[in-house]
Amino acid sequence: MLSWDEFDKEDGEEAAKGATATQAAAAGIDKLDNAGGVAALEARAVTADDSEAVKRAKAALDQLDIAEGLAELEGSSARVAVDEKRMINCRADLNQLVPFKYDWAWQKYLDGCANHWMPQEVNMTADIALWKSPEGLTDDERRIVMRNLGFFSTADSLVANNLALAVYRLITNPECRQYILRQAFEEAIHTHAYQYCIESLGMDEGEIFNMYHEIPSVAKKAAWGLSYTRAISDPEFNTGTVETDKELLRNLIAYYCVLEGIFFYCGFTQILSMGRRNKMTGVAEQFQYILRDESMHLNFGIDVINQIKIENPHLWDAEMKEEASQMILQGTQLEIEYARDTMPRGVLGMNAAMMEDYLKFIANRRLSQIGLKEEYPGTTNPFPWMSEIMDLKKEKNFFETRVIEYQTGGALSWD
Repeated sequence: MLSWDEFDKEDGEEAAKGATATQAAAAGIDKLDNAGGVAALEARAVTADDSEAVKRAKAALDQLDIAEGLAELEGSSARVAVDEKRMINCRADLNQLVPFKYDWAWQKYLDGCANHWMPQEVNMTADIALWKSPEGLTDDERRIVMRNLGFFSTADSLVANNLALAVYRLITNPECRQYILRQAFEEAIHTHAYQYCIESLGMDEGEIFNMYHEIPSVAKKAAWGLSYTRAISDPEFNTGTVETDKELLRNLIAYYCVLEGIFFYCGFTQILSMGRRNKMTGVAEQFQYILRDESMHLNFGIDVINQIKIENPHLWDAEMKEEASQMILQGTQLEIEYARDTMPRGVLGMNAAMMEDYLKFIANRRLSQIGLKEEYPGTTNPFPWMSEIMDLKKEKNFFETRVIEYQTGGALSWD
């Protein structure tokens, strides 16, 4: 009959064996490390077969200062603890991804990768026939398509530039940077999608891509966004003071809460309404995928803004709150003006007054998401179907042309 003593004895023997094996493995690794180091040094030795260029290359590497290179990584050589990580002004190693501090940022990166798609996957045949037919679309519908392609073809480039040239450098958390890289790639896909639509429909590319210069309602939105990029896109700009930290915070609110959180909604609602009526279904399908990407961008940006507020409560003073509120209200006003310009008459079951209500509803959402008071009390959503379109968990889209989760690899479901 076995006793617990015997079990303890066996466990002790196994533990001893495990410890011995671990020590042996460590000793073996040490030997390999020593051998590898010697071999690496030997590889640097000049041989008779080396050309003069190879000899110069080896000699130059003899002068390489490893310590100086590590200093360029903007962090210490010590391993990073979670508590050392911060959204801005962090001096820990930016290249050490784990351990995560903001799991939500990594999850959003994974979600973005799972929702990969490319514009060429969408069939544009029906759109081309409809666009070329004199009776295919009304003048109001054509105006909507052209105005929106004109704004969005440039807007996503503005967002991508802001991310790549400024925000990525100034956000000092590696998991958030990982998502920003994914977002920048998605902005490139979106710009590609608009170009694909413009080219497929045979539009005047110069006219469409220059609307942000030439059409006042489009130019105002672009100019408003660019005004918040100038300071932080300067290579000499750095955070670390109250004023510079606030400057970055203003930029994040401008681009995430307004540019992506308000400026996109009128145009997307218009194009997706066309798709619901079986018009321009290829363009509308691409806008649907883009809107879902943008919804993730918006949620990420809101989380970043709120995390900065938590870690730097002194930035979120009364002055900053008032400024943030004004930015959202200004953006809402510009989008209301854009709505009136793009549809001066009722079309597609909507009109400018309904769109104004929708934009005020959206503005209330943006204000409350960053902890500010709603400024349009009592407004409701006149387009509840927009919420369904943004639902990533839906199994089919209303075009029924492809799997809307457009996932890749093992994540793809063909239910």
